[in-house]
Amino acid sequence: MDISIVVPFYNEVGSLPHLLEEIDAVMKSQPFSYEVILVDDGSTDGSWKLLLSLMEKYPATRGIRFQRNYGKSAALYTGFHAAEGTVVITMDADLQDNPAEVPELYRMIIEEGYDLVSGWKKKRYDPLSKRLPSRFFNFVVRIVSGIPNLHDFNCGLKSYRNEVVKNIEVYGEMHRYIPMIAKWAGFKKIGEKEVEHRKREYGTSKFGMSRLVTGFLDLVSIVFTHKYMKKPMHFFGTWGVFFVFIGALDLVYLAVIKLMLGEGLGHRIPAMMFGVVTLLLGFMLFSTGLLAELISRNSIYKNQYKIAEKAGGNG
Repeated sequence: MDISIVVPFYNEVGSLPHLLEEIDAVMKSQPFSYEVILVDDGSTDGSWKLLLSLMEKYPATRGIRFQRNYGKSAALYTGFHAAEGTVVITMDADLQDNPAEVPELYRMIIEEGYDLVSGWKKKRYDPLSKRLPSRFFNFVVRIVSGIPNLHDFNCGLKSYRNEVVKNIEVYGEMHRYIPMIAKWAGFKKIGEKEVEHRKREYGTSKFGMSRLVTGFLDLVSIVFTHKYMKKPMHFFGTWGVFFVFIGALDLVYLAVIKLMLGEGLGHRIPAMMFGVVTLLLGFMLFSTGLLAELISRNSIYKNQYKIAEKAGGNG
């Protein structure tokens, strides 16, 4: 199969008919074999029931429905796992992504040899309250990721070689960092394509300030786990030794003052407390490192999401 189009959605009952109609028109104009995998992230507005009826008209469509809302990363992860196409293309279900971009995204993977191509919505129709935080967010991620050529990490319209999506794991809000995750997994040829951004006609935006905050927390988390997941002792042990050294140095200094100079320590209680607390903190960090090493060497993390129903294809 040439192309798998993966579309996560949540409460998009208004846009689904138009989305599938547009995808069908584009794909029928091209000589591609394809499938469309729609992952319902626990919709409550009748989107799944509508999708089942639309699948009769569009037989290349497959559906997966979560038992409850897990988030976009979970939906993408599940769609990636199910995708069979040589090239996997993701897009949002709100019609702000144009399916007409699919052939060129496919060509860039096949002919130009990219591992991943990310869309860039240079001209956006979002309100300023969304555009400004997005620009700052992308600026920070460009620096942290070492991928200076991407302007929009969070664009839902992307294309991947199948090997990429089978070898990365996304959870939480990690979908916005997929280019970074792919690069760290060894897929280094990452490109960008300027794509059309259309105004939202149905539903409401899922963006909010809470997502901005959790996004930066996830950035810290992903950087930390990338560096120390396999060697947590390098982080906790280093800081543990540092604090043990500082605490021990402080207490030795106080002991010298007491034993060799005969000076009382009544007025040095804050310094003594600092030494004791710092020493204990060092031992705690060192112990945490040892426990983390045991956990990382003896556990296997696996995303598990409760799927309520599958439809179409082999599902």
